[in-house]
Amino acid sequence: MTSRDLATLRGVLVVCVSMKRGSARRHACCRSRRSPPLGVPTTMTHSPYRVATRLSGFEIVRPAYETSQAGSLEWLSRLHAASARAASTDPASFDGRAYAAQVSKLLARVGCSPEKIAARGYEVADISHTRWEDMLVYDVVRRPDGAPAGTRTEVFMRAAERAFERLYATVWTPPSDLIHVTCTGYASPSAAQRLVTRRGWGETTRVTHAYHMGCYAALPAIRMAAGFLASASNASSRADIVHTEICSLHLHPAEHAPEQLVVQSLFADGHVRYSVVRGGESDGKSLTLLSAREVLVPDSSGAMSWIVSDTGMAMTLARDVPMRIARGVREFVASLYAEGKLDMRRDLERTVFAVHPGGPRIIEGIQQALELTDAQTAASREVLFRFGNMSSSTLPHVWTALMNDAGVTTGTPIVSLAFGPGLTMCGALMIKE
Repeated sequence: MTSRDLATLRGVLVVCVSMKRGSARRHACCRSRRSPPLGVPTTMTHSPYRVATRLSGFEIVRPAYETSQAGSLEWLSRLHAASARAASTDPASFDGRAYAAQVSKLLARVGCSPEKIAARGYEVADISHTRWEDMLVYDVVRRPDGAPAGTRTEVFMRAAERAFERLYATVWTPPSDLIHVTCTGYASPSAAQRLVTRRGWGETTRVTHAYHMGCYAALPAIRMAAGFLASASNASSRADIVHTEICSLHLHPAEHAPEQLVVQSLFADGHVRYSVVRGGESDGKSLTLLSAREVLVPDSSGAMSWIVSDTGMAMTLARDVPMRIARGVREFVASLYAEGKLDMRRDLERTVFAVHPGGPRIIEGIQQALELTDAQTAASREVLFRFGNMSSSTLPHVWTALMNDAGVTTGTPIVSLAFGPGLTMCGALMIKE
C-alpha cells in the first residue's frame, strides 16, 4: 500500500468520524457502536461536514438517438410480438398484429404514458427501426430473448467511451480522482480508464468504479469523492464523477409480464459529469453539502432487484415500493435537517426537493408524505417528463435543472432523495450557492 493510499484511507476515516452535538471537540478515534435493535434501519450518516463540500460544473450529453414516448411504446409492442412469434411452435399461423395490440393495451394500462414521459433517449440504434434481422441487440427473429450479455457489453463499452469523450471535449485539466458510476455495463479497462490513458493523466488521476448500486448511486459517489479529497495534500484538488447509464441495452422482449412492461416503458439512457471540491469560496454556482444519510428499509430486500442474467441486466420491482418509501420518508428527511443544522419545521416550506423520479408514483408518494407543493417537486417531474428514468444519471440531471433555474435562489435548501435495491433510501441536504 502506497503512502498516497494510506493518506486516502485516513481521509475517508476523517469524513466518517462522528462529532458530539454542540461540541467542536473531535474524537481521536472512532468509538464502537452498539448494533441497532431488530427492525431499526441500518444507517450510514455523515454530519456535519466540517469543510464545505461543493458540487459544480454540471455537464450533460444526450444519447445518440431519441424517440417520443408514444413511438417507443409502439416499438415495444411490436418487439414483444416479434419475439413471441419467433418463440411460437407455429409461427406461420401466429397473429403478430393481434398480439402487438394486446401488448399495446397492457402498456397503456400499466406503463408510463406520454402524459408522464414525453421522450426518451437511447444509445442502441435498434430502437430506431423494426428490421429485426438487421439488429445487433434485439434480433428477436434469431434470438427471442435478444442478444447475449457479451454482445450487450460490447455495445456498452463503445457507447460509454463516446460519452466520456464528449463529456471531456473541453476539459484538459486532470482531476485528482475520477469516479465512474454505472449499473448498466462493466468492462475492464473501463471507459474512465481509457480516457485517462488517452489524455496522459495516468500519473495524476486515480480511477474508482462505483458500480451496480442503481438509481441512488450519485449520493454514495459524492461521499467517496469527499473522502478522497479530505486526504488530498493540494487544497485545489477536485474529484470528477461521471455517470454513463445505458438502460436501453437491457430490455427483455421475451418477458411479457406487466412488471417488465412497466420497467421497459420507464427507463432511458443518460450521461452526466460534475465535480466535487472541498473548502474555498463558492464560485457562485454550486451546491454545498450539509448532510448525507443512507438507510436500508427493514424487511424489504425482495422489493427490488437488479441482477446480471444471460441476456443482460434483469430487474424485478414490487408494486408496493412507492408505499414502502413513503412510509419512512418523513423521519428520514427530518434526520437530514437535524444533521445539517437546519430546522425542518421552519425550513421545509422554503426547501426544494430533488427526488429521483423512479416513476410518477414515487414522486406523488413522497409529496403526499411530506405535504409538499407541486412547485417543490417540479424539477423532478420535469426531468422525468423530458428524459425518463435514467437510473443513477437522473438525480444529477435534476441538480442541473435546479442550478439553472433562476427561480431557485441562492441560499435555498435542497433535499435530494434516491432509492434502489436493498431497499436502499439515500439522501442529502444541500444549499444552493
